[in-house]
Amino acid sequence: MLNAKNPFSLQQRLDPDAFRPATAEEKEYISKMRPSSTFFRDGVKRLLKNKVATVSLIIIVIITLSSIILPYVWPYSYDQMLGVQPGRPADASYNNLAPFQYGKSELKKIENGESVFPHIFGTDAHGRDYFIRVVYGTRISLAVGFFASIIVLIIGMTIGAIAGYCGGKVDLIIMRIVDIIYSLPDMLVIILLSVVLRQVINLEGTILEKIGANIISMFIVFGLLYWVSMARLIRGQILSLREQEYVLAAQATGAKGKWIIMKHLLPNCISVVIISTALQIPNAIFTESFLSFLGLGVNAPMPSLGSLASDALNGITSYSYRLIFPALVICLIVLSLNLFGDGLRDAFDPKLNA
Repeated sequence: MLNAKNPFSLQQRLDPDAFRPATAEEKEYISKMRPSSTFFRDGVKRLLKNKVATVSLIIIVIITLSSIILPYVWPYSYDQMLGVQPGRPADASYNNLAPFQYGKSELKKIENGESVFPHIFGTDAHGRDYFIRVVYGTRISLAVGFFASIIVLIIGMTIGAIAGYCGGKVDLIIMRIVDIIYSLPDMLVIILLSVVLRQVINLEGTILEKIGANIISMFIVFGLLYWVSMARLIRGQILSLREQEYVLAAQATGAKGKWIIMKHLLPNCISVVIISTALQIPNAIFTESFLSFLGLGVNAPMPSLGSLASDALNGITSYSYRLIFPALVICLIVLSLNLFGDGLRDAFDPKLNA
């Protein structure tokens, strides 16, 4: 505070109140510091603000949990023929039941006051509960889509990272192989490879026998053909990142290429990897459903959504609902995954949030 008697004097009188500690409210008002956050946390916040992506995620979670839990608590199994009992002739009244209808023995139980669990989607031509077959087929389709996407991610990320970081002749050779695979007609090659591999692969007496040669051949097909898009995407990202200062500093300290790719380049591509994997899952599910529809998918009696739709064609005029149920589930899964993938892209792509 200035001297009141002589305001032009250099001598000042200090005010003790000016040196008292600031209160918490004053500190918050003065600083107004933003709480620390991370790229992933910010991306999740932006994702949750997208209502369409959030609803799609909830639908995917509900469908996935239902396909995992319901087969364990449902009173019928996917391969149980309700009208067939050992030592007795088959009861045809269980075949081709409409939704919420019952067989003869079940109607007798209901007349005697016993409770019978309903067939929500009816039964198929062999007397098997159709609802649990749709649920189990959803589990198979989701599992195939998920594991196929993981295979594509691992192969595409590895080859794309090597091509982008090494450059030169290595990049030239890998990209020419990618161009050759791109020039092949996808569906024709997938059908041919599935037929050939199904004849070559022998799984008798192994753990994979229950899964079937068709599913294994399908994974091999995905690993051979579907990694090219992921490889191109990762290569383009690494080509733009390898000239950054932190990569040059790591090279100057003697770091090996593998260490630089794992510690520096791939972590900076994580947003692109997440988005591409999320968008690859519905593509894999649709391809599996298409192959199962053609009879190149899972082995009977194990169902998938595509094989259920294919079996429903035999009675489409009389039992059209059998085609509608698996088709609606396929549409719901693929649409939800695509909308969720779009939401991930909007939330985690730095260029869209710049």
